[in-house]
Amino acid sequence: MSNTFGKIFTLTTFGESHGEAIGGVIDGCPAGIELDLKAIQIEMDRRKPGQSKIVTQRKEPDEVRFLSGIFEGKTTGASIGFIIENVHQRSNDYSHIKDSFRPSHADYTYDKKYGNRDYRGGGRTSARETANWVVGGAVAKQAIPSIKINAYTSSVGDLFLEKPYQDLDFSKIEDNIVRCPDADVADQMISKIDKIRKQGDTIGGTVTCVIQNVPIGLGEPIFDKLHAQLGKAMLSINAVKGFEYGSGFCGAKMKGSEHNDIFNSDGSTKTNLSGGIQGGISNGMDIYFRVAFKPVATIMQAQHTIDKDGNIVEMHGKGRHDPCVVPRAVPIVEALAAMVLTDFIILNK
Repeated sequence: MSNTFGKIFTLTTFGESHGEAIGGVIDGCPAGIELDLKAIQIEMDRRKPGQSKIVTQRKEPDEVRFLSGIFEGKTTGASIGFIIENVHQRSNDYSHIKDSFRPSHADYTYDKKYGNRDYRGGGRTSARETANWVVGGAVAKQAIPSIKINAYTSSVGDLFLEKPYQDLDFSKIEDNIVRCPDADVADQMISKIDKIRKQGDTIGGTVTCVIQNVPIGLGEPIFDKLHAQLGKAMLSINAVKGFEYGSGFCGAKMKGSEHNDIFNSDGSTKTNLSGGIQGGISNGMDIYFRVAFKPVATIMQAQHTIDKDGNIVEMHGKGRHDPCVVPRAVPIVEALAAMVLTDFIILNK
């Protein structure tokens, strides 16, 4: 089982949703970085469950405790070990799926691959694992302070934030519980999610991420293209079904004369349909991409599924689950983007 992300700046994680704790080890972090531990905890608070009426009501403080690699507030260059205790598990909520497989979950494939699964909250396959990623990303952000990474909710179901990111005020992202920087659209999104929640159903959406002040030259031209590594990172997030950067799929409808980014004399471009990356290498323009999340698979409605013997059985969702995962995914997207960029910056050095 692969538990390590990155090449030089790496994060290796452990733990299950309903185990005693989750945690990880960050390797390859340069020495001498002054870490703001309060800022790291703020990132954790953005992802943690129970933060509003439109997310899972599992109450986890998600307080991260660092065990090594930090002395007098600065990184030492040694492995940074950390732990996050699980304190609000309700494992009995999952007793009804002990011998059955939830539709569109990893239950069936995990059981067939490993022959032994922790059915409590999905065990290792749970999105609780992403708390570890946010720790890694929060450290990575502080390793590359000049690069600005902002993600936000850009759609919920068929509700879209139509404004281009250049017209948005990123300081408004945290002003509402859905993390959309447009107050009017945010209110509509919140109402839609709440309505879906009351129906015992779930809904998907998208997160847009904008990365600014990226130096020219990050990424390799063949198999380690910058956008390929960003795509791999985003597609590793639970519930993600799609990734596009720059013009994305809309670019497939255009002619070359419409799509080409024409150079200015200083090497910048008049347009940025390339999304800040050309030939797999950053070109100094803003990098922007969008990540699509499916509706959460656990719904509070009856569904048919199969048990371990292949019998058709009826299942009804129980427990505490997000009606829409998108608002809590925003800091996860930022975290993984930060780790990818930090890895490439260290590689460049």
